Amino acid sequence: MIGIGIVGAAGRMGRAIAAELSGRDDARVTATAERGGDLDALARGANVLIDFSSPDALPAVLDAARGAAVPVVIGTTGLSAAEHEAIDAAAREIAVLQAANMSLGVNLLAALVREAAARLGPGWDIEIAEMHHRHKVDAPSGTALLLGEAAAAGRGITLAGHSERGRDGIGETRAEGAIGFASLRGGSVAGDHLVVLAGEGERIELGHRAESRAIFARGAVQAALWLHGKAPGRYSMNDVLGL
Repeated sequence: MIGIGIVGAAGRMGRAIAAELSGRDDARVTATAERGGDLDALARGANVLIDFSSPDALPAVLDAARGAAVPVVIGTTGLSAAEHEAIDAAAREIAVLQAANMSLGVNLLAALVREAAARLGPGWDIEIAEMHHRHKVDAPSGTALLLGEAAAAGRGITLAGHSERGRDGIGETRAEGAIGFASLRGGSVAGDHLVVLAGEGERIELGHRAESRAIFARGAVQAALWLHGKAPGRYSMNDVLGL
């Protein structure tokens, strides 16, 4: 029985993870904490941490995990370059799995997008549309960016140099080779993502719809179970899926 410590347990994802663990016989919740809580005690009482709190809480979470020498699964989105560097530094001492989306389906979708972008080439335009609930604070979503990175990797380019967002007004024709993003917000949508590859006279649409946050919780728990006992390093959901 693997003990899971949940950071951000009172949030939407924290509650979903606790619900997922309540019915399992291979893992259980050993402790929970909120931002500003006793993260050190949380880490000492767990075999693996799962963090879905906030970017500003990440340094304290990583410090606690390193201090207790326990692996950590990070599902928090909207991370900066500096925060990714902090994850890299922690991964030299402990096992860290960070993913913008814990859904197994989304991560398989990213692999399909990379393959399609590589095979179709730059003559096909790529647009990524996503919709989430009205309370989501970051846009484009971390999952949309994950899919954009997959498309860019398939083309052998960087997303930073080829991303187009927020078109508005006259003369906003797309640049050749651009990867476009559109973000919609409203209601209680858990997460819809659509990748459109548009060629002359035809298009391919690859998508994923999250019907419940339970799929992210299930993926996070699977990631935690996989990460337990792993050597220090930075891992992703591709490793969990064997992609």
